[in-house]
Amino acid sequence: MRGEILSYDDVSGTGLISGDDSIRYGFARSAIQAGGVIAAGARVDFVPEGLEATQVMVLAGSPTAAFGQAANSAYTTRDTGGGYDFASAMFSFNGRLRRQHFWISWLILLGAGVVLGWIPIIGTILSIAMIWPNVAIVVKRLHDMGKTGWFAVVPWVANIVGFIMIISAVGMSIITNPQAFESEDPEVMLAMFGSMMGGIAVMFLVNIAFLLWIGISDSQRGDNKFGPNPKGE
Repeated sequence: MRGEILSYDDVSGTGLISGDDSIRYGFARSAIQAGGVIAAGARVDFVPEGLEATQVMVLAGSPTAAFGQAANSAYTTRDTGGGYDFASAMFSFNGRLRRQHFWISWLILLGAGVVLGWIPIIGTILSIAMIWPNVAIVVKRLHDMGKTGWFAVVPWVANIVGFIMIISAVGMSIITNPQAFESEDPEVMLAMFGSMMGGIAVMFLVNIAFLLWIGISDSQRGDNKFGPNPKGE
């Protein structure tokens, strides 16, 4: 397997490699073959064992140590304790996103969604395109917590279940008592409304609980398989 060294801590003697299979592997100083220069940005060949890289060999023609230090500095500025990077936060599914930057992204997307809601046709198209950055910030926030990005489907599943409950409530009202439904009988309408509220409650509560979970949970300390801690801890 080949990949690239993302980071290396000389004090602890541990680092992180981004494999060409898009998975990140931890490695120890003892895994580096003799003669290799350990530097961020260096191309390596290694043997993966789970999420650990062993028998790591720095490939000929890899960046020098000086270049590696510069690359590591740029990486740290972009993805760890540096300032907010709009493009990285909104459009990439790789790496981690700290709480502060998640909320900044979320508020930007919320504001954009409100504005686009007032624009016919084009606003609808752009709103659909905004699904990408919305999912991206959630996935990276989950990565920062040390969780799989697949948890991002939880609110979507809740929305589907809630929508089915709402449609079922209307459908059952029409099927069981069509005359009363057509005449807008208050008793039937209230019963249908109560069933619909169940679906709305499922969507609202799950989405709020999920947002608070990812928005309040702290970053996982140190590096994890998704990258270095964006807070530099």
